Amino acid sequence: MKTLFDKIWDTHIVSKLESGSDVLYIDRHFIHEVTSPQAFAGLRQRGLPIFRKEKIIATADHNVPTLNQHLPISEKLSRHQVDTLIENCKLNDIELYGLGHPYQGIVHVIGPELGITRPGMTIVCGDSHTSTHGAFGCVAFGIGTSQIEQVMATQCLILNKPKTMRINIEGILQKDISAKDIILFIASTLTTSGGTGYFIEYAGSTVRALSMEARMTICNMSIEMGARGGIIAPDETTFKYIKGKPFAPKGAMYEQALDYWKTLYSEKDASFDKEYHFNAADIEPMLTYGTNPGMGIKISQTIPHVQEVNNPLELEKSLAYMGLKSGIPLVGLPINYVFIGSCTNSRIEDLRIVAEYVKDKQKAPNVQAMIVPGSKQVERQAKAEGLDKILEAAGFELREPGCSACLGMNEDKIPPGEYCLSTSNRNYEGRQGPGARTILGSPLTAAASAIAGKIVDIRTINS
Repeated sequence: MKTLFDKIWDTHIVSKLESGSDVLYIDRHFIHEVTSPQAFAGLRQRGLPIFRKEKIIATADHNVPTLNQHLPISEKLSRHQVDTLIENCKLNDIELYGLGHPYQGIVHVIGPELGITRPGMTIVCGDSHTSTHGAFGCVAFGIGTSQIEQVMATQCLILNKPKTMRINIEGILQKDISAKDIILFIASTLTTSGGTGYFIEYAGSTVRALSMEARMTICNMSIEMGARGGIIAPDETTFKYIKGKPFAPKGAMYEQALDYWKTLYSEKDASFDKEYHFNAADIEPMLTYGTNPGMGIKISQTIPHVQEVNNPLELEKSLAYMGLKSGIPLVGLPINYVFIGSCTNSRIEDLRIVAEYVKDKQKAPNVQAMIVPGSKQVERQAKAEGLDKILEAAGFELREPGCSACLGMNEDKIPPGEYCLSTSNRNYEGRQGPGARTILGSPLTAAASAIAGKIVDIRTINS
């Protein structure tokens, strides 16, 4: 009896090596401006052509500005990296969705929304959050620069097969609880090393009830537990989402693909190396207090004391950086920045949630609230629905697509010492800029806190 992961992995094995590693065929390769230049340079130095360029899709996302994208990029390093991507794609005849292209956006947003990402695929990208695509029943994972070069040259990778883990979540979520709260809850329970060496399948009635965009949020942050990736079995929700997308199969080809997609599930007696069970009713709005995504608490809880954690030194160091103390709640903490975006929470569903809450309200005067759509398609849809007007009336700044303040690799940085309630996926020291203090939360918690000027429990407002 095979797991979903086993089914996909095993059908993509080109050969088995004596070392025990597998040569795995890769169906789709996404690239961007940060991790691809060295791979292109490596191929040139070795005189190797790109083996299957039609399997590669490129976009500019990490370094791009999110204001005035029609103008030349002012930051020198960012401009150089984007220009290098343009040149490499031109020289190698690779499809590029660069600035100004109607399909440009964050790499893990555009694949699904264009119908490029489909069940049963193996997908890689030089970005750890490639696990996002696993929401469609894909084996998707991030790779390093040397592996990018390897895929470009051979369309294959030499890999050791990961172990399998299943996380079951059953029951109905409380009102105002989102996928971001689910994955932060799991990460706080398993810690940032709890998934190391595993590929995680998310299952259970709670997961099946989620939208595709919510499922992507969960799979996106699998990597934050140390996992190789996350995966969710495709179902009618998946099939409905894909149908009609620009690059999805059409007509008879769609029906043929659908027949295959319906076989992609873990068989009843399939064995996992590790398994966890959670009750949806136990999940509250979640927030991080430290400097990794596993350092999270329910919004009703207080920051733990050293005797309550496995790594007291890590806690002390993190709280010193964050300017916080054990035993205090995060509710009521003043914040001056809110960032809603990233490959975790920048889809149209996220923007709708925020706009619905802030309609006819006004952000606190001390808060700068940035909302960065994940793609040009999301931006256009938001404007078509009038969300931009609602957000602007509430004092929120709707920007242009890009990774933005998720990682501070561009012009969108949080000032040193300032707190930012962010819907992104990582809260490492300096992640959003040198000295920036990041608190991770859901789009709804971020929106409500922007209005209040301090962290609030959405349940006390909406009760």
